[in-house]
Amino acid sequence: MDFDKILEKCGNAGRYQYLMILLLGYIAFTTTVHYYSQNIIGFVPQHWCYHEKLANRSFEDIAAIYAPFGKEASCTRLDTIEGDKVTVSTEVCQRWIYNYDYGFRSMNAELNWVCQDAYKARIGQSLFFLGSLMGTFTFGMLGDKIGRVRAVILANQCGFVGDFLTTYASNLVQFAIFRCISGLAATANYYLMFILVLEYLAPKLRNLAISGTLGICFCLGALVAPWLSVLAGNWRIYLTCSALLQLVVALFYFVVQESAQWLITRTNVEGAIARLKHIAHFNGQEVPASDFEAFRRHCIVKRKLSNQPEQTAGIIDLLRTPNLRKTSLLVVFTFMLVSLSFNTISRNVEGLGLSPFVVFSLFAVVVPPSGFIQGLLLSRVGRKATAFLAMLCTGLLSCALGVALSTEGAQQNVTLLLAFALPMRLGISMSYTVTSQFSSELLPTCVRSRGIAAVHLAAAGASFVSPYLIHLGTKLAAAPSLILALLLMSASMCTLMLPETNNRQLPITLADGEAFGKGDSMLSFDCWRRNDDDVPKEPAEEVRLQQLNGQTKPEAEV
Repeated sequence: MDFDKILEKCGNAGRYQYLMILLLGYIAFTTTVHYYSQNIIGFVPQHWCYHEKLANRSFEDIAAIYAPFGKEASCTRLDTIEGDKVTVSTEVCQRWIYNYDYGFRSMNAELNWVCQDAYKARIGQSLFFLGSLMGTFTFGMLGDKIGRVRAVILANQCGFVGDFLTTYASNLVQFAIFRCISGLAATANYYLMFILVLEYLAPKLRNLAISGTLGICFCLGALVAPWLSVLAGNWRIYLTCSALLQLVVALFYFVVQESAQWLITRTNVEGAIARLKHIAHFNGQEVPASDFEAFRRHCIVKRKLSNQPEQTAGIIDLLRTPNLRKTSLLVVFTFMLVSLSFNTISRNVEGLGLSPFVVFSLFAVVVPPSGFIQGLLLSRVGRKATAFLAMLCTGLLSCALGVALSTEGAQQNVTLLLAFALPMRLGISMSYTVTSQFSSELLPTCVRSRGIAAVHLAAAGASFVSPYLIHLGTKLAAAPSLILALLLMSASMCTLMLPETNNRQLPITLADGEAFGKGDSMLSFDCWRRNDDDVPKEPAEEVRLQQLNGQTKPEAEV
């Protein structure tokens, strides 16, 4: 009686699983609001240097007066204004007139972090990503040490504390420290919950149900984030709301069960059985005591067969055997490329000729379709083919956009930019989500939290390049799109070298991980498998377990 069989008896697609999917959706919603808060509080509205003769002028008049100064208009201080004639002052501008977009007062505007002080906001953003790097690794380690549930709660409370403290920041030092604390939760607050939910779900719920839910919740988060800031009117009120959303996650402690698979790797079989009994009761299932006893014997005997003490297994153990090493390195490299592409495409909202609030909303609208399309493809063609197609199509769109931007006038064509940007946003959303799920399924349970932490850590490091890649577009308009096309094409090729996980028992031990996918070719897609491949075959390890338990397999009847 292995884990998948006992979980099926307790209910692997019942009320508890749907509750977990809803809670994951809430985490996806809060994560999106928290993730985009760094962009939103740093929006820089249209601004000009203050002059007393401009105090009662309309924004159109002010813009016309400063128009001759071009890109330097925002930081040029005027000495005298006589009709259409103006003279420039040699003094540095200390006060500005802001044309607030939808009335939202951003941090940059309130603290006057523009012109010569614009670098201060960038330092805060850098510290936010530094916190993300530290939090990804730290909470990943904690997830395998103290459990998934506690790690999820701690990560979200760091986000709560960081956002709440940021609302009191009045100088660069305070802002940088508080954003670093907030950044600790930037990735860990989602992927740990994703791992926990994944370990309790039936394979059929890992496709359309989870993808559709995530698509809707990511969309809601992306829609709420900009318009919540407009409703709040001030960046401090907006961050307070973002902080309170994360505080609610502390209540998960009373609802969410710890990962039974993780407890097994900690040699806490009784704790795993207690969680399974709770799930069975929640799902209204009656499981005989003999089934739990068979599961207990299975875990004990499997422990004796294992040559690797799973409780002490670490990230380095992923690199000790050839097949698992190849899979782990491919997962890291692929997710780095996809994460860099995702951050570049989703954050580039201020160069499309529209208000960033509007662009955020347009980008959000395409997320639910991406989730449902992904869910349908996952159940029909598998993880590998879905990831490959999403990356390939997005890469081709990016290449086409790069070619279009190499012609004159394309940068001012809003319709053209949106015609490429929206499908690319849909494609990269699919690529990121399916790669995240694919990566979680490929790594063994005993090191899954730490392994995924290392994967996200590498991805966060690669994402540091994203702001510079976006900035490159101001010099060479086509360059970012062509680079993204190269990255996504490379990621799609790496995906072909990974094994399929759809409709397969996921690896739990390091030995399972080494054996997983051996013999698969680059074109071993789930949709091309023969019918007899879908029939579960009894592995050699199960035969040994039965022999040790004194069980014999009955002869087939003729």
